[in-house]
Amino acid sequence: MVDSSALLDWYRRNRARSRQLFDLLTSDAYYAQPIDLRHPIVFYEGHLPAFSFNTLVKRALGGPAIDDRLERLFARGIDPAAADADAAQRFTWPDRAEVAAFAAEADRRVLDALRSADLDRPGDPLLDHGEAAYAILEHEAMHQETLLYMWHRLPFTQKRRPRGYTPRVDAGTPVPQAIDVPGGRVTLGADRGALPFAWDNERPGCSRDVRPFAIDRHDVTNGAFLDFVEAGGYADATWWTPQDWTWVQSERVEHPLFWERVDGQWFWRGMFELIPLPQSWPAYVSHAEAAAFARWRGARLPSEAEFQQAAFGTPSGDERARPWGDADPTSAHGVFDFASWDPEPVGSHPDGRSAWGVDDLVGNGWEWTSTTFAPFPGFSPMASYPEYSADFFDGEHVVMKGASPATARELIRPTFRNWFRPRYPYVYATFRLAADRA
Repeated sequence: MVDSSALLDWYRRNRARSRQLFDLLTSDAYYAQPIDLRHPIVFYEGHLPAFSFNTLVKRALGGPAIDDRLERLFARGIDPAAADADAAQRFTWPDRAEVAAFAAEADRRVLDALRSADLDRPGDPLLDHGEAAYAILEHEAMHQETLLYMWHRLPFTQKRRPRGYTPRVDAGTPVPQAIDVPGGRVTLGADRGALPFAWDNERPGCSRDVRPFAIDRHDVTNGAFLDFVEAGGYADATWWTPQDWTWVQSERVEHPLFWERVDGQWFWRGMFELIPLPQSWPAYVSHAEAAAFARWRGARLPSEAEFQQAAFGTPSGDERARPWGDADPTSAHGVFDFASWDPEPVGSHPDGRSAWGVDDLVGNGWEWTSTTFAPFPGFSPMASYPEYSADFFDGEHVVMKGASPATARELIRPTFRNWFRPRYPYVYATFRLAADRA
């Protein structure tokens, strides 16, 4: 049974948070395009309410249009592929007052639908189990993270630093520790109806056998990754696949995107200032960089199934709802749900450890796996957003698991899958090493 009042409250919270994120920016940033492979900022202020209106009010409930031109303009973002680099320049963007008026009317109609419409219609492809309503809520929550990693690339002068914000810097770099995890059978995904909502790539549930393996207790830190940089890792093709090496050379990649070198000293590009490189923070890198580091260390990245076992498996063979057990996520368990503008030292949240003693499997950065994003057996596109996953089952995207500081708590579930192209360096993504065990 769908709780309309809870969905209504969630939508209001989403919209309030989105407004707060846009309010961080100075007015001259509105038409900026901080990442070439994403739309300008103006798009997203229209896209969030437009997607909600188009999906729930127009498509699911059959409501009338507000403005066909703006509904089409703000309908969908672009995938971060090089071929799409000029896509964001193909439009004439409206002024902010026009966007605000459209957004206000879209919000009014969505709120009215959430308040009074029949949102759960068994057998209806868009409204069965309230699918369209949940889809718009999780969509906005996910895009809030997109906004933040875009904001991260803006000049500091185009952002307003919140009062009282102080990054939590070094607490000492931990000694690397590999933890042995026994093999077993893990569950990926869930059957329809087993959860209040799941995206189509999470369905249906399936099982995978996992052989014994070792996985690092902590994510690879900036301090550890600095060894790779200083050893010339970005200048040695040995550690890179041919495609990744071409990227390194063509883009002149010499270090993680979140690092900057000033007067011979390394800094972390924080949201609001440069910070002397925190050695104990997780390294945020692309999949290409993570895989190169792993080869350099004689290791590899864990598979999606191995991550699942490390995060949710137990010695008894049961599977947990969270790495720490069945309790709801709180700030004691990790850095997520917009708790920080930047990461924190690895291992700072021991209450979030898995049954095997692995830290930070949820929070502080999405975790790259070695698994190519692909459907589970029996996949079918969801009617409310049919292109959500299917367009990306192309062999060119890699699964990420876990959560980042900017991941909403509603997305923290064992089945949730994130994915990006391996050479996309902007997301809050880290990694840890794995190895086979006999």
